[in-house]
This record gives sequence, structure tokens and C-alpha cells, in this order.
Amino acid sequence: MRPTTPASAPQNGPSQQRHPRIGRRWLAVAVAAVGAASVAIAVQPSDGATAKSAPGYQQDDLHRDTDVIQALGITGVQARVATTSGRDLVGTAGVAVAGANRPVPRGGYFRIASTGKALMATVILQLVDDGKLSLDDTVDRWLPGLIDGNGNDGRKITVRQLLQNTSGLHDDLPGYDTAHQYYQHRYDTYTPEQIVARTMKHHPDFQPGTGWSYSNTGYVVLGMIVEQAAGHPWQEEVESRILKPLGMNHTYLPGTTSTLRRPHADGYQVFASGERTDVTEQIVPDLGGYVSTTADVNRFFQGLLGGKLLSEARMAEMQDTVPVPKPFEAFWPGGRYGLGLVNRPLSCGGSYWSHEGGEAGYITLNGATDDGSRTVTVSMSTSFNDLHKTIRQQKAASDLVDHALCDTSGNRQGK
Repeated sequence: MRPTTPASAPQNGPSQQRHPRIGRRWLAVAVAAVGAASVAIAVQPSDGATAKSAPGYQQDDLHRDTDVIQALGITGVQARVATTSGRDLVGTAGVAVAGANRPVPRGGYFRIASTGKALMATVILQLVDDGKLSLDDTVDRWLPGLIDGNGNDGRKITVRQLLQNTSGLHDDLPGYDTAHQYYQHRYDTYTPEQIVARTMKHHPDFQPGTGWSYSNTGYVVLGMIVEQAAGHPWQEEVESRILKPLGMNHTYLPGTTSTLRRPHADGYQVFASGERTDVTEQIVPDLGGYVSTTADVNRFFQGLLGGKLLSEARMAEMQDTVPVPKPFEAFWPGGRYGLGLVNRPLSCGGSYWSHEGGEAGYITLNGATDDGSRTVTVSMSTSFNDLHKTIRQQKAASDLVDHALCDTSGNRQGK
């Protein structure tokens, strides 16, 4: 997940740069950019009193909210709201292919990117329930010597800290800044060890447990720990523990396949030059590579929060949150981070649980009520290098999630 390149980013070629919203580091780099640029953009929830008094969220409201997102320059939008009645609301806006009239498929595939972190966290916590590992285990307990050098020390970082992004591990994933770099590097592949080695070239952002910073590398390490603790590839654990039990039959890892199953909307990156490039075809090297549908993502959050995947004790640990730093609130106003799960306030009172994702060309926001009885997922097939456009996109999609979970009509006062 990634937006605008900080001035201090290394300039040693494409694979060493930090990138604007082009992949697994979208949020990590975005928040660095916000801090560096001192961007002050108010992202406020809707008026709570109005939300409580409005009639329920209906199909027309969903269409209205997807149209608002599409009007920001998003090529295609699809959204699905799963309700307590069992009837899904589905809305789309825009087109599947830029310059064509083909509509966005209502059940199209898309890359879910860091939403996959919630899947990984769930597997880790299931292994804790099984007695196969502890949240207080250090990285060195399972992967001796992996985290070492430049002040990084695997003897001091715990599984809990990796899950909660409090490990201090610096984020340095490969990516690209221009269309030319995309075409050069879209088929590059990386092993987990290579990704970790990139991070070891940097000093930690802070000492373990003393701060918070979004670290995709931390979740790469978690995947390696799962393999040691379970004795199987982490992908197999996700499949057997989550996807099959919940019937998530449309969620898969493409591996070294660079294309998506059909139907899907193509994903576009708008680079700093203003050039809109189709970046659908690429190989994503880590947990962020999962492809899914709005129905399957909703199904996951329904199962997780509905008590189908974790014991009450493990769920409580997953929902034990810490506040995100102030710069990050440009993306998650009032947000708090648990163990692979984000908590955000609702305008109608209370809060919801989610984990959004941003991969080149595909941005996903989602949310679920405390018991998972009402869920929503929105997928957008355009990402921007422009920070202000990124935050406006975030706000519009967050508003859709808020309206749907609050069950409030789009005919609000002042609208």
C-alpha cells in the first residue's frame, strides 16, 4: 500500500524507491507523505444526530454513494452491503475498461491487498488457540537470526508486535513510480527472505513496542512464522482454516499468474504526470496478492465477527487496539489498530471493524458491525499518485461504509 514519495526516499533505482499508492505499502507511504508535506485535510464523519433520524439505507442510496466516488475520477466502482435480512444491496458506477462502455461487473474479481492481513492475523490467532505458538513468542524463537543488523533485533520483537504494527520494522517493498517502471518491473518476483533483507538495510523506525508504523514487512515475517509453527505453507493454512470453512470460493492467490480471473474491472494507476495506465497485469509478491470479490470479503468479516473463526479470548485480543498516529488519521479518522483489524468510529455512534487494502489500480474499503450482522465492501479500480485526490477518494469511500453500516439514507440534511 503506498501514496506520495517522501523527499528522503532512497533514489537507487525503481526497486529501492517508495511509491505513491502503487501496491502493498499504500498506507505506509501515504502517511509518511502526509507527515512530510504537513497536509491538513479534514476528514470528518457525517452528523451523528442526522444519521440516527434518517430512514434506512436503500439501493438508491448505494447508487448515489458509488456515483459520488466515481465522480472523483475513479474508472470503476463496485460495492456490496450484506444486511441482516439476508438481502444484499449491490451497486456499481463507471466502466470496467477505460474508454469503453462495458459496465463494472457486479461480482467482479479484484486484488484485496492489505485486507489479506486480517486473514493472516486470524490464522496466527487460531494457531495460538491450538497451542502451537504464543503472541509473546519472539521472532528469534521461530526464525533465529532473520531480523538482525542496523539496530534490528529479532530477539526483542514479538508476534503480537508484528500483528499490531508496533514492531518498529521499517517498510521497504519494491514497486514503481512511473508507467515505464511498471512495464519494466511488473513481472518481478521476490522471496520473503529478499523482502526482509531490504528492511534490514534500514534502522528500525522505533524500538519494539514504543510506537506504531504500518509495516508490510512485519506481515511477511508472520507468514514465515506460520510455516514454522504449522508445518505447512501459510497459504495452505489460510485455505484450510478460513476460505474453505466460510465458503470463500472466489478468493485465491494468483501466485506467478499476472492476470485476474474474469469477470473483473481493469485496474488503473494515475501517475504524477497525469497519465492513466492500465496496471491490471502484474505479479504481487506477498500476502497482498489475494484476489477476491465483494461477496467473499463480506463473508469473511461476517464469519470473523460472528464468532465462527476464533475463540472469545482470541477475538478479544484481536480487538485490543492502540491509536494510530495523528498523520494516519487523514486516512482513518479516530482509527485504532488491533491485531490485523482496524477499529473506526461510526457517525451514528459506536464503531466498526475493517481492514482496507490498496494495490496498484485497486483500492478496497470494507467494514462490519461488532457482530458481523451487517457488512460492506467497496472496490475502486483507480489509484492516484496525488495525495489530495487519494484522501478525497478515501473520504468518499469511508462515507459509503459509514452510511451503509449506520443504515442511514443518503437523503440527509444538508445534502
